Amino acid sequence: MKAAAKSKRFLSRAEVAEIFEVSPNTVARWARAGKLPYVLTLGGRRRYDRLEIMKLADDLGRNAKQST
Repeated sequence: MKAAAKSKRFLSRAEVAEIFEVSPNTVARWARAGKLPYVLTLGGRRRYDRLEIMKLADDLGRNAKQST
């Protein structure tokens, strides 16, 4: 992840997609399904709390390692 992105509180759909190694459309689909927490900007864009996303990514990585 880029150094500038580490200091931001909220991430864009593209940044979250990069973390999970999926497409931005998958991130939007997960958000609509309630699988990812997000907030809406005044312009109607979803933004994802960096700390929550990083914790979720860490938990998923840990679970993936345990199942192998």
